[in-house]
Amino acid sequence: MPNSPAATCSARVLARELGEGTARVLIVANPCFGLDFTAVEFIHARLLEARNQGAAVLLLSEDLDELLELCDRLVVMAGGRIVHESARGAFDVGTIGRHMAGLH
Repeated sequence: MPNSPAATCSARVLARELGEGTARVLIVANPCFGLDFTAVEFIHARLLEARNQGAAVLLLSEDLDELLELCDRLVVMAGGRIVHESARGAFDVGTIGRHMAGLH
């Protein structure tokens, strides 16, 4: 399913595609929304595995906990502009949360 829009992927399809380990670029938006804990763990593990195998992973999410767990670099956008950027190790939950809430 290369070159397929992410919007058409169900959680099962995403899990299958991540399981194949052939992706070079992944763009995923809210990949775990509405899934049970087991499915979330599986998807998170596959995303990290893809990253570790050299794939570029762009994760779009409103779930700060998910972002903090998975991101090496976190960028917050508001109004089409980057309003905050930080790298793993420099993440500040309060600062990121304020920017996500539009309080920048």
